[in-house]
Amino acid sequence: MTITRRNFTREFKLAAIEQIESGKSLARVARELEVHENVLRRWKREIQKQPGKAFVGKGHYRADREAELERKIGQMTLEIDFLKKALQRVEERRLLEKASGGRRSTRRSKKS
Repeated sequence: MTITRRNFTREFKLAAIEQIESGKSLARVARELEVHENVLRRWKREIQKQPGKAFVGKGHYRADREAELERKIGQMTLEIDFLKKALQRVEERRLLEKASGGRRSTRRSKKS
């Protein structure tokens, strides 16, 4: 099982810092937002050092990419299911032919 990194938007980070600065405890904000306290401390430190340059990432890029990958996974899952069913039908047909003594022609041959 792999652990993926969560990415937060600039707005989310700023809202979290605002809650801390409004008087809520760091622990409470961390619990409510399901973020580790150290992450909140780092965000606060970043905004204090360079308010204009903090959190200048692409924001929603990661979420868009994740949605695209989830769609791709869904499509591939459907394709795999289809192929599994097709393979199962081929195997069933092969077993039936083997059990009945070989291939039978779909056309009837004329008797001479």
